[in-house]
Amino acid sequence: MTTVSLRHARVRYGPVEALHGVTLAAPGPGLTLLLGRNGSGRTTALRALAGAVPLSGGAVVWDGTDVTRVPAYERARRGMCLVPERQAVFGSLTVRENLDLVAPGHDAALEAYPQLRPLLDRRAGTLSGGEQRMLALSRALLARARVVLVDEPAQGMAPAVAARTYEVLAGLRACVVIAEQRLPPALRDRPALVYELRRGTVVFAGEAGELRRYLG
Repeated sequence: MTTVSLRHARVRYGPVEALHGVTLAAPGPGLTLLLGRNGSGRTTALRALAGAVPLSGGAVVWDGTDVTRVPAYERARRGMCLVPERQAVFGSLTVRENLDLVAPGHDAALEAYPQLRPLLDRRAGTLSGGEQRMLALSRALLARARVVLVDEPAQGMAPAVAARTYEVLAGLRACVVIAEQRLPPALRDRPALVYELRRGTVVFAGEAGELRRYLG
């Protein structure tokens, strides 16, 4: 078991405060969804957990330890993996080289995304948006992280590949936190903790089924 959480977290971008004292907890193994429209703070919350943006107030706590001042690279060493929405792969390297940076064997990645096998010698920067998302998620699978933070994992993917992506993420033995605009159909019947954010605050916290009743 592992838990990563924000406690009364505040994040500022210059004069603008993006998170207004957000408190949330993501236990694992299991799924936690951060939902909200653009500008809601969901991506900022994800990046705050990873250490990619500093807090102006509050704390990040991982398994009972305050890691607010622990830099992102050290959190990664301890088993936290962030898959951002953009620039998640090394475009000048081949698909194979991107995977080699994480682990020498690629079986788990190519089992999840066999579409990558014929692309192994292609430069990542020449791939389509959906193919780059597959590669970025494959790197996260090979990392065998304890905490996996993913911003819009299925962006640019065909529906069948998107469904496979959510299946793979839901099956990880890790604390998986996904930021999305809305609840993906593929996850509606899976156990998941859901937080709805709006303008930098949490307006709903509960199970996915409760969210549907909340939205009416």
